Amino acid sequence: MNQNTESKLAVEQMKLYIQLHLHDRLTAGDVARAAGYSQYHAARIFKLETGLAPFEYIRRKRLTASARALRSEKRKVIDVALDFVFDSHEGFTRAFSNAFGITPKKYSTIPTPEGWLIPFNYIDRINLKTEENTMKDTAVIFTQIIERPARKLLLWRSKAANDYFAYATEIGCGKNNDSSDAWDVLTEIKEALYEPVGVWLPENMRREGTGIYAHAVEVPTNYSGVVPENFELIDLPACKMIVFQGEPYLDENFEEAVGLCMQRIGSFNPQVYGYEYAPELAPRMQLAPEGWRGYIEMLPVRSME
Repeated sequence: MNQNTESKLAVEQMKLYIQLHLHDRLTAGDVARAAGYSQYHAARIFKLETGLAPFEYIRRKRLTASARALRSEKRKVIDVALDFVFDSHEGFTRAFSNAFGITPKKYSTIPTPEGWLIPFNYIDRINLKTEENTMKDTAVIFTQIIERPARKLLLWRSKAANDYFAYATEIGCGKNNDSSDAWDVLTEIKEALYEPVGVWLPENMRREGTGIYAHAVEVPTNYSGVVPENFELIDLPACKMIVFQGEPYLDENFEEAVGLCMQRIGSFNPQVYGYEYAPELAPRMQLAPEGWRGYIEMLPVRSME
């Protein structure tokens, strides 16, 4: 048996072990022992074969299985959360919402998967290596319309930034040098309705002498929390947003994946579907790029009817 075949079999053993123990607490040692390898070697070949670290794979499998349980078994959110080894209702809700763009409670009660950003059969496609070389020809961009309620936007404006890199350079790159000082603050806002975003502000939401790009988070209209230093609140009306979501990608393909999605957004014509862009209603929003879920942007639209 050659080394490549041996590695593939080992990874299949690890995947089967994970599938059989989704309801159990798993350690890196548990997964490695299923293949008979050291933790380091097991993690290395797993990432090479699947494009994901073992715990990223486990998390995705648990979230996908929990979604099925919520819809088909009509169970309470807290019961599903504990069954799939999430420590709390809040932690499960945050992970589920970040993954799928909808809370587990709402997903379990709506009759159709409106607002569901990643279809089951899509999130289960984890072997990205086979798609790596054909991304430009075969990549799919998912689009759909979601509803946003009236809300406020908590943001830290820039002085002149037009994009993420200029923004992070201007205000600081944050604690781990992987985002911005603003992002570090926004992730701690407990009242946030959704995850933090990068935004390109329309003209009616900009102030003279400020840049287009900023980091922000949406909060309720009655938000009464602290407005941190350098931040401010602006009102956003209820509106529809069109979501563009690219395919999952490997970290080394980040620039290509983001560039492709932006290119498709630029050529998309919402009027074909009875909508038109409405930039005065909300900023263009950019979710934190994460390879396992693909690059995501949202733009405000209104019906043409």
